[in-house]
Amino acid sequence: MSLLDSPATNTLPKLLQRNAEESPTAPGIREKTRGVWQTYDWLAYRDRVRDLALGLAAMGFGRGDKLTVVGDNRPQLYMAQLSAQVLGGFSVPVYQDSIASELVYVLDHAETSVIVAEDQEQVDKVLSLKDRLPKLRWIVFDDPRGLWSYDDPMLRSFESVLEEGRAYGKANPSFYAAELAKGGPDDLAMIAYTSGTTGMPKGVMLSHRNMIASAEAFIEVNDTKPGDNWLSYLPMAWVGDAAFSLGMTLAGKLVANCPESPESVQRDLRELGPNATLAPPRIWENMLTTVQVKSDDASPAKRRVFEHFRALAERCELKKTDGKPLTLGERLGLMLGEVLVYGPVRDQLGLRNARWCYTGGAPLGPDTYRFFRSFGVNLKQVYGATEASALIACQSDAEANPNTVGRPMPRVDIKIDDRGEVLLKGPNVFVGYFKQDDVTAETLVDGGWLRTGDAGFFDKQGQLVIIDRAKDVGKLTDGSAFAPQFIENKLKFSPFIREAVAFGHGQPMVVAMIAIDMQTVGTWAEKRGLPYTSFMDLSRKAEVAGLIAEEIAKANASLPDVQQVKRFLLLNKELEADDAEMTRTRKVRRKFVAEKYASVIDAFYNGGRQVEVTMDITFEDGRKSSITNDIAIHDLARAEPARRAA
Repeated sequence: MSLLDSPATNTLPKLLQRNAEESPTAPGIREKTRGVWQTYDWLAYRDRVRDLALGLAAMGFGRGDKLTVVGDNRPQLYMAQLSAQVLGGFSVPVYQDSIASELVYVLDHAETSVIVAEDQEQVDKVLSLKDRLPKLRWIVFDDPRGLWSYDDPMLRSFESVLEEGRAYGKANPSFYAAELAKGGPDDLAMIAYTSGTTGMPKGVMLSHRNMIASAEAFIEVNDTKPGDNWLSYLPMAWVGDAAFSLGMTLAGKLVANCPESPESVQRDLRELGPNATLAPPRIWENMLTTVQVKSDDASPAKRRVFEHFRALAERCELKKTDGKPLTLGERLGLMLGEVLVYGPVRDQLGLRNARWCYTGGAPLGPDTYRFFRSFGVNLKQVYGATEASALIACQSDAEANPNTVGRPMPRVDIKIDDRGEVLLKGPNVFVGYFKQDDVTAETLVDGGWLRTGDAGFFDKQGQLVIIDRAKDVGKLTDGSAFAPQFIENKLKFSPFIREAVAFGHGQPMVVAMIAIDMQTVGTWAEKRGLPYTSFMDLSRKAEVAGLIAEEIAKANASLPDVQQVKRFLLLNKELEADDAEMTRTRKVRRKFVAEKYASVIDAFYNGGRQVEVTMDITFEDGRKSSITNDIAIHDLARAEPARRAA
């Protein structure tokens, strides 16, 4: 029986109530503060949500009101979202690193009345915008450090709201239970704003039914167990975090664990050793880069051992994928490699206890995918969208494949239209876009089918294959297919390349703009005595251009000639979300980038050897600056060779 079939479990706060009644002393959520993990059991978790909900009610928050949380992952911010839902309101999480102009758009569009902010930094941002937010009534802060002298009447501490809630509860003893009971599965739970790859973010309205159905479907096809540890480190505004840190943990009684800070995530991940994890491709690519850099820094003997067992593991993984048996020597080699290499690497990455790991949010390059699989990480692909409550399809353990995203989730129907676009229908499909009925009508068609905007097909095994965003798939002038993400993922397998943007639609060849990985390339340069002062200076070095040319050549070796990158340029700064070049989830805003760098694209195809580029820089307070200089364009055959150490 589905959780949605029972009036006692058909909303997220009711699931919290169930967990508090059935498993009161079992851990529900943790946070690491000052180096120590602090645990709230399910009963304490529920009690704080109850007291906060009562405090919000005393402050005038009620049905239909919107509560925004902003900050790093903290139990108090998850509790605030559930408290709003108890009262018939809904949450609007926003990205903690958003600049002021991004925040004001979402907060004003969502008509937010209460903001729960993590600390002084977030409070200062909100206070600078309050005159532009007519619906805002209260700002509640969690961490009081630095705020003792603030006297704005809108400000309330988290603890003071809890205290007011306890007093309100004593005066109204039946209020909480009555409000909790009023909630139904079709009430809105949250508005999750899209990352805005094609324009301004859209407010995706998700109901309790959407989120619980999505969680149940995922639990049904994955090895989840009550008490499993889950690291809640992804941005709270990303629907993937809401799906797991709220939906999945409440439905499956998993334990959400909040790291001490974004900078301590890798350390906390290793210390916690979660049973499962979800990460976007950029995280997996960063992990791979870390392993590669440590290998390069090791002694020659250790490096030879690592490379030997890495090659063995990847060779065996390919044989397993092809259904071929391993020889006795290969099996023995893997056993020895587990002791010497694979196990220690998983331990260093914090994946020693992980029974399953997923990558989602964007395609992950096949080479990166196979690396982790070959090292014993049960990495699989999941495919989703904000409008589908984060989850559409996922892979099973037996069908892990870098070229597919798996089978549809239970009770989700998928079809491919005559243009190759993926459409789906199911209980996870969103209610609509907030205050955008016209866009909702364009996205939900033919009786509720969701247009994903992705191009795909089903392979012979019934696995869904996603090619690229439908609008991004194009053709070269000779008619050859051009899928930019596929090429970019090949390039980003290199530890020296942080971002790549490929162009080629309607053109005779593929070209790419490259942003180097400052840390990895910087280390490479230092080992060779190559001085530099900044990202810009480093990216302009001829030796670095030679290094990147070699890395592109490696990627080209696995691509058909017509899809190989023929020319490239090294950007003099990283692509940044603050400059609107990327979304907060690190997806390239292709249309914006193509317009912004139109002169670069023209130079690529006009045979230019250099081009003048103006790079915009946006500061957190909204101030802007720019840098203009000439950047060289390199042909792979002409790029100067990198000076390798003997």
